[in-house]
Amino acid sequence: MKQILLLEELAQCIAGIFLLTLQPIHLPAWLWFILFFSPDIAMLGYLINTSIGAYCYNLFHHKAVAIVLACIGFYTHNEWLTLVGMLLFAHASFDRVFGYGLKYTDSFKNTHLGKLK
Repeated sequence: MKQILLLEELAQCIAGIFLLTLQPIHLPAWLWFILFFSPDIAMLGYLINTSIGAYCYNLFHHKAVAIVLACIGFYTHNEWLTLVGMLLFAHASFDRVFGYGLKYTDSFKNTHLGKLK
């Protein structure tokens, strides 16, 4: 079952990246790379404490937040908001491929996918 979930996350990540390539916003490849990993800046919340770190991380890695932002951007014809939503979705799927799930407040390594090693 774990392999099926891994493949599902990988497929979602690839689909998200593909949809990003269809956006009318043209940026250099190096900037796309930086933007793709930018949601991880939310881990800075862990410098304060694990509770704030978990809330910050989960806000930037929750797929529902990403979908809502992308839909709002799509319906308001705001291509930047659409891009942010799709980028967050693709990044969250990418992280989950490697086992980084949504965080519990007690520890960075305690995720909804299980304990990180």
